[in-house]
Amino acid sequence: MFLALEQRVREAFQAHLRSAYSLDIPVLIEQPRQPEFGELALPAAFSLARQLRKPPRKIAEELAASVPPIPGVARLEVAGNGYINVRFDRGAYAAALLRGGMAAPPSRTGKIIVEHTNINPNKAAHIGHLRNAVLGDTFVRMLRSRGHQVEVQNYIDNTGVQVADVVAAFHFLEKRTPEDVQSLLADAAVRFDYYCWDLYARMSKYYEDHPEALQWRAETLHAIEAGGGPPGPRRALAEIGHLVADTILQAHLNTMLRLSVQYDVLPRESEILRLRFWSTAFELLKQRGAIYLETKGKNAGCWCMPSEAFREAGAEDVAEGAVEGDDAKVIVRSDGTVTYVGKDIAYQLWKFGLLGRDFIYRLLMTYADRSGVWVTTDEPQDASAPVFGRGTRVYNVIDVRQAYLQKVVQAGLRA
Repeated sequence: MFLALEQRVREAFQAHLRSAYSLDIPVLIEQPRQPEFGELALPAAFSLARQLRKPPRKIAEELAASVPPIPGVARLEVAGNGYINVRFDRGAYAAALLRGGMAAPPSRTGKIIVEHTNINPNKAAHIGHLRNAVLGDTFVRMLRSRGHQVEVQNYIDNTGVQVADVVAAFHFLEKRTPEDVQSLLADAAVRFDYYCWDLYARMSKYYEDHPEALQWRAETLHAIEAGGGPPGPRRALAEIGHLVADTILQAHLNTMLRLSVQYDVLPRESEILRLRFWSTAFELLKQRGAIYLETKGKNAGCWCMPSEAFREAGAEDVAEGAVEGDDAKVIVRSDGTVTYVGKDIAYQLWKFGLLGRDFIYRLLMTYADRSGVWVTTDEPQDASAPVFGRGTRVYNVIDVRQAYLQKVVQAGLRA
């Protein structure tokens, strides 16, 4: 729809330049940096200034006033020194979308991967999560309506700090065993995802009052990443982590299903670690010189990515997102645990088929339309799963406040 309307604007201006100025030249179209300036922008007046011997703004004003009406365009506005901003007729645009009109065939082939939702499995979904899911699902439906093959992924961060804090609260604050947590799950009066939400808030407040308790978080992270071991406190922490993440994930899926939001595969962070995705990516990054071992300062003992790597992708984003003021981004902490962005680099490599490894999958649930959602696992399975990953294009639907980290991930991919 958008591309078809863009082509209509281009053809209208090309035809007008031929008839009014006897010029047969290509018309470039850009998207304004800020959405309040309209849907499209034409810099044509700047390239015409020398030929027509007029200031660009004067040419832009003449063009905006003389181009015949373009179906689907509400108005043309002159901005700055000579840009022509194009504002769509949004009512007509929406009506055409509902009718399915102006659709154009896909311009490329191959699988498109769209990742969206990405809720930490430590509490109930809230309105911000729903916003992300609705934006992602709408984008998926638009792509599929144009005939694209689309794979929908929802990344589950089941070994991160948020889950660890809930587990630490169960274990250290409430002194609960895995069996106690199982009893909570069996209690129909307990809404477990909301219970964990309150527990997470309590744990955060406890850290503020007792900063020495942050060692609980570190211990819990290690236990969850290890995934088990002999009987003892570490194994208990890992078991509670498994119960919390899996139960809340199912609650999230049920919430999204009420909005008709469905997924194809749920890659979990635990398998990024246990199937050696991260260790493979770590070796690749070291071989390419993309990261280095810091030997001094507050990051001593950490594996870091130098700031020059992601500044190439946009210095403005780095300056805005580097809230800690670090020149380099920590990928592996000095205690050996991997930061979120490190695991995300490994995940994105897998999406493009660049890692040389694949997940093991099990069928988690079947939707009413008989399609299934698969989840990654580290245990051999009998079921034959579809081929996931290996996309030709990847879209991550993610909050703009994560732009800085996404630049770091892109730098890892480029390396």
